[in-house]
Amino acid sequence: MSRLHATNPSLWVADTSDARYGPLGAGARETADVAVVGAGITGLTAALLLQRGGARVVLLEAGRVCSGVTAYTTGKVSTLHGLTYGTIREKHGLATARAYAEAQRAGFTQVAALVDELDIDCGWERRPNVTYTTDEKTLRKVEREVEVARELGLPASFTTETELPIDVLGAVRFEEQAQFHARRYGLALAEAFVAAGGQIFDEGRVVDVDTSEGRCTVEGGGTVTAEHVVLATHLPFLDRGGLFARAYPHRSYLMAFETGSEALHGMYLGKGSTGWTLRSAEGGRYLLVGGQGHKTGHEPDTPARYDKIERWAQEHFGVGPAAYRWSAHDYTSADDLPFVGKLPLGGGRVWTATGYNKWGMTNGTAAAVAIRDAIEGRPNDWAERFDPARLEVTAAAPTFVKENVDVAVRFVCDRIDHLSGVASEALEPGEGAVAEVDGERVGAYRDEDGGLHAVSLVCTHLGCHVTWNPAERSWDCPCHGSRFDVDGGILHGPATRPLDRKATGGDE
Repeated sequence: MSRLHATNPSLWVADTSDARYGPLGAGARETADVAVVGAGITGLTAALLLQRGGARVVLLEAGRVCSGVTAYTTGKVSTLHGLTYGTIREKHGLATARAYAEAQRAGFTQVAALVDELDIDCGWERRPNVTYTTDEKTLRKVEREVEVARELGLPASFTTETELPIDVLGAVRFEEQAQFHARRYGLALAEAFVAAGGQIFDEGRVVDVDTSEGRCTVEGGGTVTAEHVVLATHLPFLDRGGLFARAYPHRSYLMAFETGSEALHGMYLGKGSTGWTLRSAEGGRYLLVGGQGHKTGHEPDTPARYDKIERWAQEHFGVGPAAYRWSAHDYTSADDLPFVGKLPLGGGRVWTATGYNKWGMTNGTAAAVAIRDAIEGRPNDWAERFDPARLEVTAAAPTFVKENVDVAVRFVCDRIDHLSGVASEALEPGEGAVAEVDGERVGAYRDEDGGLHAVSLVCTHLGCHVTWNPAERSWDCPCHGSRFDVDGGILHGPATRPLDRKATGGDE
């Protein structure tokens, strides 16, 4: 199901038209050199670059083009990623930090080049990007980020002066970064891909890939067989290589407030006790404020996250109620590096990219460049550092243990005694909960017309129990980030099958 129909559509979705290409027929049998699965920034960029390079490319999308995470970001395009360089330098050494920096430069350069070449009307604006702190404990990390970034040849400077209406102890600033409308950009890439001879099939989820033959099966039975398959699905839905256990989903919230004039010239991200992300958008008409992140499926009171953002923005910027609110999650790898390259145990023909740690605009584009280079046999000096088959146990061990123990505990607790249920009759319109329906514990939701919707609580990915997300009106998996609507339809993978629907005793 397309995220275009989410409870809280983003500003980027609200002001763009739907793009329709048509599904792959039930009995269709297509062949290609490359099949790309997923039409977000990674898939769209990879498809376009490979098609231009002479390959015959077919792009497969479960919903609508650029309707997933890419359409729900802040739209920052920057080589400054919080305090990432200092972290990578400490964990992996200077060479790996340099490789990460080169990848981000490549991603940024590629986005800028496509915006210019295709003359994309996407609000592309060069702006400074700033990572700041109000926390004494984090100040040294900010100073360290400046030192490492300079060592890597990045445009870093230290400052204590910002536009923000709060006292900042220190900040790292990168000049000549950019912000844009990510969905307009993605839709333009799709148009350019088709104009170059590529094919797009949407509204059809790929449910399986035969890795020995490169055959992608779409729900309904249509297939695309290719020499190479690129899984650009945020997290690969194939469990080979165990990437679902080496990266964890983290959800964040964003709100757009109308302003009389441009509230901020730069882009900002707080680290430490204050973690707000901020930027102006749409010619200064909106101020974007976000944050309040948590692991997907682990927060019962998601509306409170929006409330905190709104109160802070109103207190510090004098804005009114939010015009738009939305949320999304991204995957963070255990060792802070993305996974880009051949999928382990993927038969040598399946490629993947994940673990962008909420910096998908440059990371996703760099991933597409790296995969294009590998398929076409081009040299790439930095791509090998992101190999999904890497086993850097020492660097990743603490995070790997923490996150997977968390998942294991949640899984076991769910199996022993899931969240206490309520009587389905007690549900108010617009409310969802674990409820008793005809003596069975299910996920229940009562719609605005009083109809009852009931689904199984067992995630179809690996069997964890889903939890209710009241802000988005969805059932979210706390283990690996799959999300489902009130009737069990898939909003977000890696699940490829919907939740089982349950009888409601005639109330539906």
